[in-house]
Amino acid sequence: MRLRLLILSAIAAFFLLSTYHLLPRRNDNAASPAAAAAGGHAEIHIPSPILHGEAIMPHLGNETAKAELGRAAWKLLHTTLARYPSTPSASERTALSSYLYLFARLYPCGECAAHFQKLLQQYPPQTSSREAASAWGCFLHNQVNARLGKGEFDCKLLGEVYKCGCADEEVGEGDTLEKNVRAARGRVEIERAPENMRGG
Repeated sequence: MRLRLLILSAIAAFFLLSTYHLLPRRNDNAASPAAAAAGGHAEIHIPSPILHGEAIMPHLGNETAKAELGRAAWKLLHTTLARYPSTPSASERTALSSYLYLFARLYPCGECAAHFQKLLQQYPPQTSSREAASAWGCFLHNQVNARLGKGEFDCKLLGEVYKCGCADEEVGEGDTLEKNVRAARGRVEIERAPENMRGG
């Protein structure tokens, strides 16, 4: 009788432990209750060395490939900034800023990435609105053009040159990208990083 009771107890314990291990567990990386209530997104902190480390990719010697890559990169960046929310949340602002720093670090042309990182140190990403982000992107594009000896890009042409094929090219409530950037040109001032915050 004792042996039977012991065996039954062992079987019951086995099933209880098995069931316990099969139940869903709380994920330590899951969103906090406050974050879950705000849309289910947890804030992720990316350490500064990851965001601001040296460019990862090697030198790109092929000038044709470099020019083609540059055109594609500007299309991606200008389209991303043109589709960014007009009134972004804190999480969206962090996401865009992190994306831009990681984009610079991972850019497939090492020497281009290093130059872009210096620009980001001098002129940190402007993420307060779509207008600010688009104007900042055009400003940076012109900084690169000046360094390369190219002419200044007319920011009023962003919507024409960098069409994304997005619906009817409307980027806001009746606003086009050109209208947003034109309106922002007089209002958005590109912020410089403080002298003591700039890298070498």
